[in-house]
Amino acid sequence: MTTMEVPTLAPRPTLRAKGRNIVAVASGKGGVGKTWFSITLSHALARANQRVLLFDGDLGLANVDIQLGLMPKTDLGSVVAGRMTLNQALTRFSEGGFDIIAGRSGSGTLANIPLSRLQMLGDDLVLLAGNYDRVVVDLGAGVEKTTRNFSQQAGTIMVVTTDEPTSLTDAYAFIKVTHMERPGTDMRIVVNMANSTREGERIYNTLLKACEGFLKISPPLAGVIRRDLKVREAIRNQTPIMMRSPNAEAAADVEAIVERLIRSR
Repeated sequence: MTTMEVPTLAPRPTLRAKGRNIVAVASGKGGVGKTWFSITLSHALARANQRVLLFDGDLGLANVDIQLGLMPKTDLGSVVAGRMTLNQALTRFSEGGFDIIAGRSGSGTLANIPLSRLQMLGDDLVLLAGNYDRVVVDLGAGVEKTTRNFSQQAGTIMVVTTDEPTSLTDAYAFIKVTHMERPGTDMRIVVNMANSTREGERIYNTLLKACEGFLKISPPLAGVIRRDLKVREAIRNQTPIMMRSPNAEAAADVEAIVERLIRSR
């Protein structure tokens, strides 16, 4: 697997150590269930008595609020414009027990903000993270500057992939770029929409072999999420799966990922 060369972003070590409780959710491409996983991960963490913030870091195609059926009065657009602070942009999702900072749905303007403003936004997020046990950042797909800037702040990065060859190739590309910019980053693989746990492990091993062969790293498996029709129903009804179908297999799989995440820190 190969990827194009991407200019590196300069790391900011003074704030990096403070972001250990930030979990960034990434994917090489869209359509792998990254936002659904970010929402469900946040919900599962909240159900485990964690204080949780879900930050919609997909500045180009923000849709956390849409999947939850919310119409927040504040979003990142107001923060970037200087009309309010990041803390003032919080929206409480009472049913799920966690806070949200929404992006600006249906607008790609935030994806083009200057790098200096983007870095300030990332630094503000690290400071805000001090008020929470976990901050989950739903990154944009790919390796654009906004995605890489927010991923630099994270203590842990969950890379979501499926069995599609393009998904695996692009996940590898994200891992490669992140490893080049931040060697030693805690990256973990999430295999989504697998037909079975065993198949998910096989998919993971395919990606692992590429990482070990070309990058000499071995990102661990965070977990396998089985294909579940109840996921589509929950998204269609703009309701978290743990509220609509709490006994669904996919919900149980995410809860297992959360249990391992909490134990690892």
